Amino acid sequence: MQNKISVIIITGNEEKNIKDCLESVKWADELVLVDSESKDKTVELAKEFTNKVVIHKWEGYAAQKSFALNLAGNEWILSLDADERVTPELAEEIKNLDLSNQNIDAFKIHRDNYFLGKKITSCGWGSDYQLRLFRKSKTKLTDRLVHEGFVVDGSISTLNNSITHYSYTSLKEGFKKINEYSTLEANEKYLKKNVNLFTILFVPFIAFLQHYVFRKGFTDGKYGLMVSLMHAITKMQVQMKMLELKKDKS
Repeated sequence: MQNKISVIIITGNEEKNIKDCLESVKWADELVLVDSESKDKTVELAKEFTNKVVIHKWEGYAAQKSFALNLAGNEWILSLDADERVTPELAEEIKNLDLSNQNIDAFKIHRDNYFLGKKITSCGWGSDYQLRLFRKSKTKLTDRLVHEGFVVDGSISTLNNSITHYSYTSLKEGFKKINEYSTLEANEKYLKKNVNLFTILFVPFIAFLQHYVFRKGFTDGKYGLMVSLMHAITKMQVQMKMLELKKDKS
């Protein structure tokens, strides 16, 4: 059974990830990669897998993915991030779906999330399902600055196998990411949320408790502790950056 599937990926200086990412989806009918003017070998490596590599100035996560989505030539789309891999089991499951006869318009896919090489099953990471396989004609991007996602006008099902996600391979990379994400989240929220001494103190504390205690981060040992602390640090940065933005706008 042959499904015509386009894979879309957005990149920015992802030379360490992109080869393994594209290798995991080379079975697809079309690979579309939109690169935001990388300074490393991302584009060069990507061209070994596909001739549909387009350079597009960075406009934000949702905008980049919308641009990539519009370039895709097939109705069924698989969206992948550069630090993700489609497992062989998931590839076989997707290839064996009878998408032409489905009453389904999209599928959620589970992600196995890794932190410093350790698979994390706590902190909410073990129950991470992302909408990634969908009909192009039924789908659009949310307009969020961070944690953007796909919205489908139709019915959604769930696949059995997983994407592998190497979210933080080093602490240096991790702190760089949370600094970027907290800036985007602060810009998204500062006009809608109040911030004061209480929120700066307690929002990070509650975030840590949520991950480490209620979502059982302690079961992943020192790695679960670090994930929980980084979550709290992200929320602390969001509060402080919101305060700075409010001050600048006053």
